[in-house]
Formats: sequence, structure tokens, C-alpha cells
Amino acid sequence: MRFSKSLIPTLKETPAEAEVVSHRLLLRAGFIRKLTAGIYTYLPLGLAAIRKVEQIVREEMTRAGAQELLMPMVQPADLWHETGRYKKYGPELLRFVDRHDRESCLGPTHEEVITDLARREIRSYRDLPMNLYQIQTKFRDEIRPRFGLMRGREFIMKDAYSFDVDDSTAEESYQCMYDAYKRIFTRCGLEYRPVEADSGTIGGSFSHEFMVLADTGEDTLVICSGCDYAANSEKAVVAAPGRDESPMLPLEKMETPGKRKVSAVCEFMGISPKELVKTMVYKAGEEAVAVLVRGDREVQEVKLKNFLGVVDVEMLDDKDVFAATGVPTGYLGPVGIKVKLLVDNEVAAMCNFVVGANEKNHHLKNVNMGRDFEPFGVADLRQITVDDPCPVCGGVLTMKEGIEVGHVFKLGTGYSKAMNAVFQDSDGQDKPMVMGCYGIGVSRIVAAAIEQNHDENGMIFPMPLAPMQVIVLNLGLKNEQITGAAEALYRDLEEKGIDVLLDDRDERPGSKFKDADLLGIPLRLTVGKRLTQDGVIELRSRRDGKVEELAPQQVVARVRELIEAAMING
Repeated sequence: MRFSKSLIPTLKETPAEAEVVSHRLLLRAGFIRKLTAGIYTYLPLGLAAIRKVEQIVREEMTRAGAQELLMPMVQPADLWHETGRYKKYGPELLRFVDRHDRESCLGPTHEEVITDLARREIRSYRDLPMNLYQIQTKFRDEIRPRFGLMRGREFIMKDAYSFDVDDSTAEESYQCMYDAYKRIFTRCGLEYRPVEADSGTIGGSFSHEFMVLADTGEDTLVICSGCDYAANSEKAVVAAPGRDESPMLPLEKMETPGKRKVSAVCEFMGISPKELVKTMVYKAGEEAVAVLVRGDREVQEVKLKNFLGVVDVEMLDDKDVFAATGVPTGYLGPVGIKVKLLVDNEVAAMCNFVVGANEKNHHLKNVNMGRDFEPFGVADLRQITVDDPCPVCGGVLTMKEGIEVGHVFKLGTGYSKAMNAVFQDSDGQDKPMVMGCYGIGVSRIVAAAIEQNHDENGMIFPMPLAPMQVIVLNLGLKNEQITGAAEALYRDLEEKGIDVLLDDRDERPGSKFKDADLLGIPLRLTVGKRLTQDGVIELRSRRDGKVEELAPQQVVARVRELIEAAMING
């Protein structure tokens, strides 16, 4: 590939739209260009990096026994109505009507389509297990697309679906994909961590996310320093505390004029936020639900949503809280409250705590669950903190930021039962297929790799994902010896199957050096005055800056050696 003949429109300045490192560098390096909000054109080097990811994914999917197919992006709404997801999925599902007034959607995911295929083509237990996957463009109409390829509306994804006869073999399929994902992200040269996760709109009983560790990650990971426990903060389990067995004191009503905030109430009453319980009111489906958490804690809304089995929950504003309870915000409490009441495990273990009195300017002291109120349910409903012990070993927890690049789900029979995807067992009985779902954000991996691998000069691609493995800089276009050596080196590298970019532009050396660093190509070969003066070509590593001086006849062998080592380590 010759720089002078290629579409690599590098930029000196950062476009105003760029928000994170990967977005800025992908634009500056000429890897992508924006078409409209959340939708990008992949230019040659950007597409080359994506193809590297796809190749690794295909090799490991084949190794795991999966078969590749390609499903339509346009999906009939009828399939989504069968599973009940057409309305449930929300506005991210782009819906439209064709000329025959048939409702359709652009596929954000393909559970319905693959289940429809399975119910038509899989008949017997002898056909199972089966694992089918595709690499395809998806579309999700994000309300606020941002961060370039990190959260766009249109993106490239690998999604696989397994079909099994029972839970036991489905567990084996899940583990097979889990192991394949570990190999994929290791081969990509990424620092990553698999964590327990919420299943979200896909559904299912259990799931893991594969997170690339990066400071700009959108997700917070909870990781134990003493064992292998790791979870998304939405999913992280808070270990239930032991119950406080102190004697219950008499209930007291106290006037707290104008004291609505936790800090104000605590200061006025001379107590710690750990002694106060706040009442948070949410809309869950069509009803209002009150949640009790300690004064210094926050409700984890994903846990609340999952406990209630609803699509979403939303905290009510002051006006709606008053409409639902008849009490102004700041004075709510569990004693006599008019809405369904849920209690966090930590509160259930407390004794003699302070709550709102359900009366303006008043609070109650020495409140106890069981004596003064009875909840609808008790569960782990709060956000975990670093002060909490690991729920597995009791060890110290740390928080890290991560970027989700893969997700594996145990779907069970939710889709197969809804769509009557059945097989005949050995006794001739119809049974629903047990399913799994496994996604990888192919285009997002490229962005995540840049977030994890960059410096002030540009990208630093891991060798397995680099669109070009070597860049050859010709610093003497008018010098026959230099140009001849650069051209010969370029041909030799190409003949050995090495991805090489020859910078043969009529540009100043400084510009070529800056662009080479910006593009993040792992190895740089400089052919210039050192060749004519000392008979050497400089080989520089983009990652650590180490320079080797090599005779021309040594270069190709050394480059191959470095590439092979980097691919193995990756």
C-alpha cells in the first residue's frame, strides 16, 4: 500500500466533535469520517483494522464449532410481536412501514430472526447442539450517540446463537463461547476482564460482559483483590450484613422544621447518615414503589428493575411523589406509607433508625422493621461501594472503568417457547430448544484498543489489530540509492505476506514521522541518509521507542521475527 495513492486524510487539528481519545485519533488519522450523528464511513485503514478483528473472531468461532451465516438487517415486526419485544425494546428500535403497509425494523440484534430459522430447520435432537453466528451491521437509534465508534447508531457486531436439548448441554455451549471469547480478546492484545453482568433487553438468566480496562470506559467494574470475583457495578452483589440485635427503643416523633435533605436532618438531630433511612419513590411499570436505603447509600436502579420484573424504573419528581403519597419530598417514611414498599438488605438489618414521618416538618426516631412497618419485599437494592466486602471471599474491592466489547448470555427457553421453536427428543416428544446468545462489538474493539493503547503522539496499535504492521519511510525521494532501497524493502515485505505501508509522499521528514506516530503502526523503517552514510536502515518500535540499526539484508528477517513474537504474545 502506497501512502501517495491511498485515502489516508490525516488531520493536524482535532475536530470539534471529538469527545474521547479514540474518537479524536480515529478522525485525525483518517480512519473514519462522520456521515451523520452516530454513523461513520470506515476509510481504508479503519476498515483494515476492523478486518483484523473479524479474522481473529472467525478463526476462534470456527475453532469453537460455530458456523457462519448472514441474516437480513431488515426484520418483519411480526417476529418481534411474537416475543413481545416490539413495544418493550423502546425507541432504540428503528421501526418503519414499507409500501405494502407492513411494519418492519432495522435489526439491533437477531434473536427473533435466528429463532425463526431454527424452528423451521431444526427438527430433531440429532440436529443439536447447533451454534450459528454472523458478522453484520446493526442499528440502534441511540438518543445521544457519542464517542465515535464507542457508542454509535450503526456498528459492526458479531452475534452467535446456540441451540441445545437441555440446560446441561446449554451450559457446555455457554462455557465453550466464554472460553472462545477469552482467546479472542487475548489474541487481540487487549487487557480485559470478564465480569458478571445484567442481561438487559436481551433477557436470560445469566450473563458475563468482557470489559477492556480503560480510564474512559462507560462502565464501572467491581473487582476483588483477593479472589476472581468481578462484576459490573449494576450487577455487583452486596453481601447481606448481620442483624443489629440491640433492644428496640420507643418510637418518637420529632419536629424537624424545613429539614428535608439527609445532611440537614442529620445535623439537626445530631446523628450520622448511617443512622438515617431515606425513602426513594420510583415509577415501576404503572405503579409507584418506595425503596428504603441507608442515608449514605444510593438505590441501584438495575437491581430494582430486575427485582420487580419490569422493563424500566424512573425516579419520581417532587410533584409526582406528592401525587402518589400525599407527602412532600424529604419527609417520606415507611410507617403508614400509601405505596408498595421495598427494603434494602442493609436497612432490614438495622435497629432504631430515623425516617420521615409522612408529615411535613416531622421525622420519626427509633423506627424498626417488623414492629413499625412491614415491607412488600426485602432484597439487595443498593449500589455497591469500595467499602463493602467481596460477596464471595470477604476481600477488599476496587473499582475500575471498563469498555464493554463482548457479552455472553444464557437465554434459556424464553425465545423458543414464545416462538414455538421445538425439537423432537428421543421419545418423540416436542421440547423447546435451550438457547444462548453471544455478542462481540467488532468496530468497538478497534476504538477500545485505541483507548487502551495511545500516547500524546497518536495511536499505538497492538500488532494483531494494526491495519498495517510496518511503515517504510522514504526520506530521499530524489536519491536513487535511498528510493531504490525503500522500494526493494517494500516489495520484499509484501512478498513475505507482511502488511506494509510505503510513505512515498513528497513531504518533509518531520511530517512523515508525525503521521507514522499518529497512525500507530507498530514498526517503522526509516530509509534515509543513514543508508548512504553508514549503510544502515533504522527500525523503530512504536510502543517503546526502541531503535535498531540494521543492514538492508537483515531487515526483513528481523521484522518477521518481531511480528511473530508480537502475534504470539498478543
